[in-house]
Amino acid sequence: MASIYTQADSNVRKTWFLMTGFFVFLILIGWLFSYLMDDQAILFVAVIFSIFSSFGSYWYSDKIVLAMTRAIPLEHNKNPEIYHIVENLCITAGLPLPKIYIIPEAQPNAFATGRNAEHAVIALTQGLLNKLDKAELEGVIAHELSHIGNKDMLLATVVAILAGILAMASNMFLRINFRRNSDNDRGNVGALLMVLGLVAAILAPIAATLIQLSISRKREFLADASGSLLTRNPEGLASALEKISSDSTTMRIKNNATSSLYFSSPFKGKQTTSWFTKLFMTHPPVEERISALRDTDKK
Repeated sequence: MASIYTQADSNVRKTWFLMTGFFVFLILIGWLFSYLMDDQAILFVAVIFSIFSSFGSYWYSDKIVLAMTRAIPLEHNKNPEIYHIVENLCITAGLPLPKIYIIPEAQPNAFATGRNAEHAVIALTQGLLNKLDKAELEGVIAHELSHIGNKDMLLATVVAILAGILAMASNMFLRINFRRNSDNDRGNVGALLMVLGLVAAILAPIAATLIQLSISRKREFLADASGSLLTRNPEGLASALEKISSDSTTMRIKNNATSSLYFSSPFKGKQTTSWFTKLFMTHPPVEERISALRDTDKK
């Protein structure tokens, strides 16, 4: 029977599978372009790029995401209550205390990142600290700690980083394609490269989104359930979800690659409830998450 522990093991396996698949995929793309363009340097660059990308996405994923969000370390003397909430929940969950960062954004939101529990990071927006009460903060923080305990934060972070790299690589190959074809008419090969470049540019972000969708919704429901068990107060997390979803504050710094990491989608005002839009949402509908939490509270 599936459990939180088997799910955690599954997340570890998925992380290594994705990193290996990404590594092989980039090398194959590099080989294809080097063969069609008769330039072995492209394959060499692809191999080096794959190695550094895979290595960096594992060892430095947290630093990359923190830099992208411009998060700053929490100062204990300025936010002792937040520090103590995280510390107490970590003791309850049996987790080491993660590093705590503050994101200078007015939108209430949060995410967890890092390669394992010993190198974990929790980032909270300033808006979250300003707009939620203690029970709601505990609910959100417990949710993020659950991502750490469930070992899905690395999976989500790696997917986010690799999605961005995949889009960047696609754009790079497309630029090489256009430049080579403008400098030298290669006939059928040039036309084939043009088609391959366009296909890669179109399909890469779609593939990255589908990979994110394959893990994002399940991990959010699991973290909601685990977080409510940790606090023994599902209503605190449900109330936080209501308050965050109704807040219309926009986030100044946001991008599609990292949106799935957040507690709630940072793209405010762009979600609808149509069935087609739901197919491409990185987060489950808030109503469904709240309903699941309150159903649990009644049992």
